[in-house]
Amino acid sequence: MNIEDILAGKRPEGLPDGHFIDGQFRRASDAEMMESFDAGRGEAFASFVNGTAADVDEAVASARKAFVSVWRDMAPAERGRILNRAASLLSEEAERFAIVETLDCGKTLSEARGDVLGAARAFEYYAGATDKLQGTSFPLAKGYLGFSLNEPMGVSAQIIPWNYPISTAARGMAPALAAGCCVVAKPAEQTPFTALMLADLLSRAGLPDGVCNVITGTGAAVGAPLTAHKDIDQITFTGSVVTGQRVMRTAAEHVTRLVLELGGKSPVVVLGDCNREAAIDGVLGAIFENAGQICSAGSRLVIERSIHDEFVAELVKRAEKYRLGHGLRDPDFGPLNSAAHLAKVAGIIEAAKARGAEILTGGETATDPETGKGWFYKPTIIADTPSDDDLVQEEIFGPVLTVQIADNAEHALALANDCQYGLVGGIYTQDISRALTLARDIDAGQIFVNEYFAGGVEVPFGGNKMSGFGREKGLEGMLSYCKSKNIAIKL
Repeated sequence: MNIEDILAGKRPEGLPDGHFIDGQFRRASDAEMMESFDAGRGEAFASFVNGTAADVDEAVASARKAFVSVWRDMAPAERGRILNRAASLLSEEAERFAIVETLDCGKTLSEARGDVLGAARAFEYYAGATDKLQGTSFPLAKGYLGFSLNEPMGVSAQIIPWNYPISTAARGMAPALAAGCCVVAKPAEQTPFTALMLADLLSRAGLPDGVCNVITGTGAAVGAPLTAHKDIDQITFTGSVVTGQRVMRTAAEHVTRLVLELGGKSPVVVLGDCNREAAIDGVLGAIFENAGQICSAGSRLVIERSIHDEFVAELVKRAEKYRLGHGLRDPDFGPLNSAAHLAKVAGIIEAAKARGAEILTGGETATDPETGKGWFYKPTIIADTPSDDDLVQEEIFGPVLTVQIADNAEHALALANDCQYGLVGGIYTQDISRALTLARDIDAGQIFVNEYFAGGVEVPFGGNKMSGFGREKGLEGMLSYCKSKNIAIKL
């Protein structure tokens, strides 16, 4: 794919336009088609199929057949070899995937490249875990033997969000496949292509037909019947609280197991003794990477009063230097994913202005300076805000940083926890005792100390409170796709 041709308006060639079911792309001749939009220009660049409940039935049946006939009982080491080949292929084809991810999402090319290589690393990591998924033995009385087995759950439905399509697809598919499950994935209708491309790549790596299927379309047409399907054994959902609650209610009908990652409003606690430069870089990256469209974004700066003025002034100064532009030009800052999401973010900030919020920088929509097109929102920082304000309690999912001033570390802890979400938290301090105390006491599933987004696929990820439950990534994430069977024997 030639970037200059795409920027000139040429539609990329070779993109899939059908579902991936039973090892091949397919769609009915009369299938309803949808358009996918280039957020950097606000224009359609490709079409894909809007699936139906019948398509879901076909994909689930294919996955069930593959699970029973081949994948469940394949030697774990052989599963690992297939996933390793997929990791290698994805690394080799990283640029093609990154270009498509940028077009579909809007994010910068550098961010998309990092996402693709991170996805390859996920398959590499879980490839190495396939033959290490061990059970345990139990210390029973003499004359008895007890042990456990970790068995694959079966068919996993994966609902993939639009902000990190390739990353989230790999984060769920890789451990599910490694554990011996089969997958039916539904990418967001805004960003369908890299999930389809990934399923095809897995097939080329040797994955048997039916083990990984991808169905595209809307939540109503595809997502709802998929999560309600009686032959789905496990659901991994990433998205909004409201939709997650709906998925939970649906899953209850068949007592389907769930992993829910429902977003956050994560605090970044910056204390007076921090490494100032590292903290400034960390705070900016935590909220402005991917234009703030990150469930684990550091969207609340909780900063000690003694350094507030100079620190926030420097944040504002640097935020105003961000270079906006189309993601394929690899600027500092890309667009929001859709016109609807841009309107949502803008509406939240306009409402905040109306009730008296002080906007230190940003707070308005923009376009690509080179073309006058696209769905951009300027990097925004809002002055000290009380904990009961919606700016503190509600996820904006955009490039908006809300500041909260703390008198000391204890006050910072209280502010950090005074929120309905509990996904992640960041801490910047050079006092290891205070860092560990805060890390222990902040109610969140993951804590970063002195580097936001520290870690990798090896580190379990998931939230507390309204951020959901269950864990992805790490060996713990693989267990999300297993059911424990305990066996006791009288000798």
